[in-house]
Amino acid sequence: MAHRVHDHQGRLPVAQTTVLTLPASSQAKELRPRLTAAESLLCGAFAGAVAKTVIAPLDRTKIIFQVSSQRFSAKEAFRFLYCTYMKDGLLSLWRGNSATMVRVMPYAAIQFCSHEQYKKLLGDYYGFQGKALPPFPRFLAGSLAGLTAVMLTYPLDMVRARMAVTAREMYSNIMHVFVRISQEEGVRTLYRGFSPTILGVIPYAGITFFTYETLKKLHAEKTKRSQPYPYERLAFGACSGLIGQSASYPLDVVRRRMQTAGVTGSSYLTILGTMREIVQQEGIRRGLYKGLSMNWLKGPMAVGISFTTFDITHGFLLKLHQMGYFIH
Repeated sequence: MAHRVHDHQGRLPVAQTTVLTLPASSQAKELRPRLTAAESLLCGAFAGAVAKTVIAPLDRTKIIFQVSSQRFSAKEAFRFLYCTYMKDGLLSLWRGNSATMVRVMPYAAIQFCSHEQYKKLLGDYYGFQGKALPPFPRFLAGSLAGLTAVMLTYPLDMVRARMAVTAREMYSNIMHVFVRISQEEGVRTLYRGFSPTILGVIPYAGITFFTYETLKKLHAEKTKRSQPYPYERLAFGACSGLIGQSASYPLDVVRRRMQTAGVTGSSYLTILGTMREIVQQEGIRRGLYKGLSMNWLKGPMAVGISFTTFDITHGFLLKLHQMGYFIH
């Protein structure tokens, strides 16, 4: 009897050790903070607002030339900026920026947040949880993010384009644009130019996010630093924007022509018809690529600033989580 009791007690430490021991990696994984979808949306909205506000005067100038038959040059672009400033004051250079903010904040929020979600979903699907995605899924995550954002915010882009190319007397505010377009041209007009936008955003967003994520991956492999410095992020974002916007620029011109047809007196109804008319009247380089040099200036700036702002804000919120300021 004594022998049995001694035997039973001798096995207790082994049983307790088996039950209580947990892998360290599992504990670390459970403790690692993650941002909620709402926090990712907030980071994206802030990043988009900062970037678009910085380049708003250049963006308005680009749209003005895109929707007119006037020949574009750097000299003419800066003359437009100067004349607008002298005639209507400094703030007139940001005309339409309120509509831009109404559009770009939800657009950027949805794009960045959905990109994070698509990366996670594709990572789980392809077996790359927590790691950099392979090239094609990396491109696909960016394209799907851009597609999602465009589909949910397109009428706001239409309104913003109208405000950028018209005088203040025609449209007094954002709601006035919505009401007047709906009454005079029909609700369907709010989606004019939607097709070229969709066709353009797939390569643009895909290439932009793919290039940025690839440059960060290569940087981490070469420097052994997990996170680039802010100026490196700016450079990566600028390269991404330059490549992405150059690849999809003709569709951007077509989109703007179709969006503003109601106020410019043109009749652009289809993608191919719009392209054909632009090429016949203005040529390929001076028509479909009008304002591209301005885009090479403003596009990389905007993408660089937005990606950098998003990453920094994202990292800041993660640190707050680690310090215990937020509890899910």
